[in-house]
Amino acid sequence: MELTADVVLPALRGSFGREYHYAREAPTTQRMFPGSAAHGAVALAEHQTEGRGRLGRSWTDSGLMFSVLLEPPPPVAGWPELTLVAARAVADAIGPDAEIKHPNDVLVDGRKVAGVLAEASGRVVLGIGINVGGTAWPGSGWVDRDRLELFVDVLERLERGYADWLRRRRRD
Repeated sequence: MELTADVVLPALRGSFGREYHYAREAPTTQRMFPGSAAHGAVALAEHQTEGRGRLGRSWTDSGLMFSVLLEPPPPVAGWPELTLVAARAVADAIGPDAEIKHPNDVLVDGRKVAGVLAEASGRVVLGIGINVGGTAWPGSGWVDRDRLELFVDVLERLERGYADWLRRRRRD
């Protein structure tokens, strides 16, 4: 099932993803947002032609490839922490067997099942790729879960994690 807006929007449980940009194919979800996109907007592509992970590695196909746009307050020096906030949301949504390999990978049974790529330029775009139902990469793992359920779960956990991150920054 394709994760079009008519499928995703009724399933959302929070505010992240209410502005939703979908493409069957895109160069990368990181560049799907219009300049007017708001905090919490989400872009998802079924297939990427130029998707990449950390260190420029290719990430073009997996079960879920999406980006979340955030507009965190300054100071910018704290923004890299958002990579771990996203990785924690992904790991928690996957389940108790998932662990974070610092700084941006999620593993199950020692195999990479997901990655997070954060890019900042006045705002932060968190690119998230999760192998769902299989993988073409030798040695990688995958999550056996319904894509829509997992997607909605990650967004809900990311929204809560972001709110917690903001509260911690205000206290410090």
